[in-house]
Amino acid sequence: MKDQFYAYIQQLQDQICKGLADADGSTQFREDLWQRPEGGGGRTRVMENGDVIEKGGVNISAVHGKLPEAMQKMFNVGEADFFACGLSLVIHPKNPMAPTVHANWRYFEMYDAAGNIINQWFGGGQDLTPYYLFDEDATHFHQTCKTACDQHNPEFYPKYKKQCDDYFWNAHRQEARGIGGLFFDYCKATDTMTMQDWYRFVTQVGNSFLDAYLPILNRRKHLPYTAANRTWQEIRRGRYVEFNLVHDKGTLFGLKTNGRIESILMSLPPHVQWVYDHHLEKGSEEEKLIAVLQTPKPWI
Repeated sequence: MKDQFYAYIQQLQDQICKGLADADGSTQFREDLWQRPEGGGGRTRVMENGDVIEKGGVNISAVHGKLPEAMQKMFNVGEADFFACGLSLVIHPKNPMAPTVHANWRYFEMYDAAGNIINQWFGGGQDLTPYYLFDEDATHFHQTCKTACDQHNPEFYPKYKKQCDDYFWNAHRQEARGIGGLFFDYCKATDTMTMQDWYRFVTQVGNSFLDAYLPILNRRKHLPYTAANRTWQEIRRGRYVEFNLVHDKGTLFGLKTNGRIESILMSLPPHVQWVYDHHLEKGSEEEKLIAVLQTPKPWI
């Protein structure tokens, strides 16, 4: 399974990078290969200062070795060996009318002293963070997620949509990071789902990513905007940074386990503002967005 999924995310990285580079049209991703001293490594690809994408990263990694102490505590186990691989991406467009997007698909194995698999699971998802709310964009993104889920289980979309709303929640602000999508974790073999079934589900979601995001990016990337729109985008990006550094388990885990800092923090946008005691104009488009972030809604 680990070889099968790692081969898949290598191919998916190529596919997504080509789709995003074509949408930008002005620059390409820079590739950075790296090795982890404890075992494994990765392939980081980053785009900066494009005509459409101000900053974006599409990273894959496959790491293995002794389970770090922080993970032992997280999983309530003693010393063990592990393997983990995944693809993680964040795209920050330049135009405030175009939304930021995040996605991640990952696989994990844990072994006993004899090298036998004692635990394995999939996780992942994809979510959208707009700065200005276009209902048709939200509906399209969620419908694409639902279509992928429904081919495997009609209960998956409502379950993983709720888990996404719950997870990407800035508790200290009492608002969501964005308008959600899918979030699933610890997808293990059951009486009704084998690991191969989970593989087919996760890869179906991964394959849906460009269909979910590119039509939105292409609709919004050339819309006119003002300096005030850009300021609002940078203020909202500040909330994105707050979530990633305060609440996000993946970021915190990477920082606590000697992860590769450049890859972990590639999710942070290049231009951000924190404005003291910022207030919104009543009835504005900005206030419309915040109302949805404070009370997540069904989009389909």
